[in-house]
Amino acid sequence: MLHTIDLQFQGIENAIAAFLIETSEGPILVETGPHSTFPHLKKGIENAGYSLSDIKHVFLSHIHFDHAGAAWAFAQLGADIYLHPVGAPHMAQPERLWNSAKRIYQDQMEILWGKMESIDPDRLKTVDHGEHIVIGDTTLTAWHTPGHAIHHIAWQMGKTLFAGDVAGCRINNGMVVPPCPPPDINIEEWTDSIELIKKLDIDSIYLTHYGEITSIDEHLNQLDFCLNDWAQWMKPHAINNADSREITPTFQAYVANQLKEYGISENGIKQYEAANPSWMSVAGLMRYWKKIKAV
Repeated sequence: MLHTIDLQFQGIENAIAAFLIETSEGPILVETGPHSTFPHLKKGIENAGYSLSDIKHVFLSHIHFDHAGAAWAFAQLGADIYLHPVGAPHMAQPERLWNSAKRIYQDQMEILWGKMESIDPDRLKTVDHGEHIVIGDTTLTAWHTPGHAIHHIAWQMGKTLFAGDVAGCRINNGMVVPPCPPPDINIEEWTDSIELIKKLDIDSIYLTHYGEITSIDEHLNQLDFCLNDWAQWMKPHAINNADSREITPTFQAYVANQLKEYGISENGIKQYEAANPSWMSVAGLMRYWKKIKAV
């Protein structure tokens, strides 16, 4: 059985999820969310009939705080943490990851993300592309899917894919949007990852932001369109060395208007902004185009 746990990030529904899967060897967890939402994660695990210490296997899509920020708490309780090889050193020694994020979020770090502690390297299990991890009667296959992050994995379980951020954000069957924070956004790699997902034998995708998608081709086509639309919007500003602070309000208004035209309510827009702050995509896409320009 699969349980979707709403982590109620910043008191907002359907912004960040974690997924509990029951297996013949006990429950496993896909994503942990940030440590700031740990009480909601604990409650969700308990509502499924388990305790925190029952979780012995945690699968991360990538190491961003909204997906992996509470992984250390499970490692301290004896869980193994499965993740991309590039992400492992940052989870063993998270100071650089924390300090990098603090430059962006400043005094909001602990409010948004909670604590971040190191994980014993023995608890970090790095996984190759296409590798199968068997837990009792359940097998998860790791697909390395860069574009959003170089350390990104989409986990396939049978005909279900836990897609992290590579399949975008979509709340309450609304518009599909691409989360584009710095520093790893790469449009070409993301497009390749979308094509990889299209070729998988799956009939559902679970998004960390947020929930189950069954109209897979339609969803991925929307994602591809929006990713390229946002990238092309940003390109001339990056080429002309525009000040990110000056264009951020304009881009935020552009995104908000797209969401409104899709029929999304003001409350829905708040959910989207909690799951995928549009100002972060300014920084990520500007960085992408400047790297391209420098080549």
